[in-house]
Amino acid sequence: MLSWLAKKIVGSAPTAYLSHPDCSLHDMGSGHPESPDRLAAIQDRLIASGVWDHLLHETAPCASHEQLALVHPSQYIEALERLSPAGGTVHLDPDTAMNPHTLQAAFRAAGAVVRATDMVLDGDATNAFCAVRPPGHHAESRRAMGFCFFNNLGVGVAHALSRGIARVAVADFDVHHGNGTEELFQDNPRVMMVSIFQHPFYPYSGERPLGPNMHNVPLKAGSRGDELRNAVQTHWLPALAAFQPEMIFISAGFDAHREDEMAGLGLVEDDYAWVTERLMDVAAEHAQGRIVSVLEGGYALSALGRSATAHIRALAGL
Repeated sequence: MLSWLAKKIVGSAPTAYLSHPDCSLHDMGSGHPESPDRLAAIQDRLIASGVWDHLLHETAPCASHEQLALVHPSQYIEALERLSPAGGTVHLDPDTAMNPHTLQAAFRAAGAVVRATDMVLDGDATNAFCAVRPPGHHAESRRAMGFCFFNNLGVGVAHALSRGIARVAVADFDVHHGNGTEELFQDNPRVMMVSIFQHPFYPYSGERPLGPNMHNVPLKAGSRGDELRNAVQTHWLPALAAFQPEMIFISAGFDAHREDEMAGLGLVEDDYAWVTERLMDVAAEHAQGRIVSVLEGGYALSALGRSATAHIRALAGL
C-alpha cells in the first residue's frame, strides 16, 4: 500500500503515457523477442483493464543531437546514422540490428524520456511511463548492445540534471543488469543507482559495482518475489533514504516474470506493483512524487501486458 503522503501527491496531476507509432516500426526480424508486438500487448491490456482512459497521452518527440550528446559522443550518434540501412537489416551484434526505421524509433524512444522529464518537472504530470522501443539500459556511451542503441533513461537523467535537479536516483528491476546506465553514471555523485538482476546472466556484469553510487543486488536463478522484496527493503530503501533523490527514474523491465522464458526469475504482477509503490513512497518523501519510468525488457507478451499494467496502475494510484 502507498504511504499517506504518496496517496496525497498522486492525483494532483495525471500520470503521463508517452509513445509513438514509429517505435513499432523498428523490427529486428521474424522470431526476435524484442518485437513490435510488445507495445501492442501493453496497450491492449491497459485498454481492457480500463487504466488507459485515466492516463494523459503524449506523443513522443525525437530527441535532438544535443540531448543525446549529454551521454553519447557525437561521433557515436553519427556512426549510427551512417549505419542506418535504406533497406534490409544491419546487425551491430548478434542480438542487435537496425532496419530502415530503427534510428527514427531510437530518436523517439530517447525523446519520450526527455519530454516525460519536462512534463514531470513542469508539473504537467505527477509521473510518467514511456512505452517505447528500442529499449536502452544496455547501451553504453559508445556501444550499442543487448537490443539497445541509445540509453533512453540515461538521456532523461542527464536532461534532469541539466535542468537543475541536484540528485537523481535510478531504480532498475529488469532481469538483466543495466550495464549501460552504470557505465554512464559510475562515480557521478549526483546520480545513484539501485538494481536487482539475475546473476550470472547476460550481460555478465554488475556483481562488482563500478562506483560507490551503485547499489546492485544480484539474484540467483529461481529467485521469486520474497527475494526481490528483501533486496528492496534491505538494500534499496536505506540507500535511497540516505541519498534523498529529487527525482527517480525507473528502468522498468518485466522479463523477471515467472512466465518469461528469456530468464529464470519468478516475479509476478503483484511484485511489480509492490516495488512501484515503494519507489513512489520514496519519491513522495524526497522528490515531490516525481518519477519517470521507461520500458526496458519483457518478452512473454501476456505477462508483459499484465505486469506493465500493474506498474502503471500503481503509478496512477488506481
